[in-house]
Amino acid sequence: MNSGATAIGIDLGGTQIKAVLVTAAGEIVRRELRATDDGATGGWLAAVRALIAELGGSEAIAISAPGLAAADAASIVSMPGRLHGIEGLDWTRALEARRTVPVSNDAQAALLGEAWLGAARGLRDAILLTLGTGVGGAILTEGRIVRGSSGRAGHFGHTCLDPRGPVSIAGMPGALECAIGNFNIRERTDGRFDSTHELIAAFLAGDEFAREKWLESIRALACAIGSFINILDPEAVILGGGIARAGDALFAPLRAELGRVEWRPLGAGVPLLSAVLGEWAGAIGAARLALLEGAA
Repeated sequence: MNSGATAIGIDLGGTQIKAVLVTAAGEIVRRELRATDDGATGGWLAAVRALIAELGGSEAIAISAPGLAAADAASIVSMPGRLHGIEGLDWTRALEARRTVPVSNDAQAALLGEAWLGAARGLRDAILLTLGTGVGGAILTEGRIVRGSSGRAGHFGHTCLDPRGPVSIAGMPGALECAIGNFNIRERTDGRFDSTHELIAAFLAGDEFAREKWLESIRALACAIGSFINILDPEAVILGGGIARAGDALFAPLRAELGRVEWRPLGAGVPLLSAVLGEWAGAIGAARLALLEGAA
């Protein structure tokens, strides 16, 4: 890989488009944000083109987006309900690029970014859980992001914790994201809280009801993480997303609960780390993907 090369990474989200210009050495030269116009393909596609032009253009470009990426990384093949027109859009053609524009699922791109410049740097085996409206995730094994046969690998939020529980958007009963995702917080708290951040604030203020509900979610998350550890045996578990920004209010009780449920045959538990690239992880991971594509 040319050490002087640069790449543009685009993270196309439902509300914001994030773009970064990054050198092959990992220096972030510039970052830009735009609101996502999800009304029609033309709106967000035009915004992506404008962002690339603002960043000075580059032969190395890659896209991170929600949904399942095609096996050939040319497009997003499944993204129901959001980003109208993205399914099947060939990004190399859409951007009239001179080089292939690879496309990645946003959580998988985020872990690639964390493995390059963030919390997973130097690790070969790690998992990322993104805790927000729902629960997303990704898997790093032997230094490579695991896609699976159809790109579904890492969708930890749809793991079943209770066969009799409420159904996730993927049709899975008792799914992890139903236990800790922000999307159903009012239902989980009998209408008392409108967001997980409100629940955590009340927990920190000593509200006993909030404490009960928050620790229920923590136990579910700990049991899920312990299960993922048993299946994948990672060097570390990384937590990102809006809920992970709660800091000790999340990590302290979660570490305590993992101490009760995690299988630790060698004595020590798997480190639980906070993602460090924040909302830019997907764009940075996309830039890394573009650089790797160019070096292939």
